[in-house]
Amino acid sequence: MTRVALTFDAEHPDRSAWSQANAGRILDELAAAGVRCTFFVQSRWAEAEPVIARRIAAEGHLIGNHSAFHARMTLLSDDGVRADVGHAERTIATITGADAKPWFRCPFGDGYDDARVLSLLDGIGYRNVHWNVEPADWEPSRTASDVAHDTTARALEHGDGAVVLLHTWPDATSGAIASIVDGLTRAGATLVTVDELDALP
Repeated sequence: MTRVALTFDAEHPDRSAWSQANAGRILDELAAAGVRCTFFVQSRWAEAEPVIARRIAAEGHLIGNHSAFHARMTLLSDDGVRADVGHAERTIATITGADAKPWFRCPFGDGYDDARVLSLLDGIGYRNVHWNVEPADWEPSRTASDVAHDTTARALEHGDGAVVLLHTWPDATSGAIASIVDGLTRAGATLVTVDELDALP
């Protein structure tokens, strides 16, 4: 069996070619396909978009913590990491009703291989989830076709346990998600949440 976890960082956009409606469009496509995914929620984004944040949880997707301020974890002090992640945890729970523990994703991936950051996260009950497939959906030059093709091909090339990094805000991602789901399922892959995988990157 080939399991693929599509994961989405739900955060404020930092590039062009985006729309506030894209997160809802992605959820529409996932609902139509009957697929559950993992969303790493930045708490400041959830505060700005509480309706869509609550919808993520209400539709059964797994929610992880993506920090409060989207700062690079390696640049924060020990107390700074604890404060940022703790603030995000409380805010996400208040808005969505979901407990993000134990899943965390370092903003920009910064800190995923840093012993200090990982130890701090472990100490407050979190496990960082990195990725092994990155179709660069955040680049404005990427089209929906580019993102769909690269996500599908690289996930299948990786094989069982692939964790894909996507984002909720790019136009390309909202335009690609139906093709990604269709392409992976037609190839025999099963779409899962990260808690269903035996090992994580």
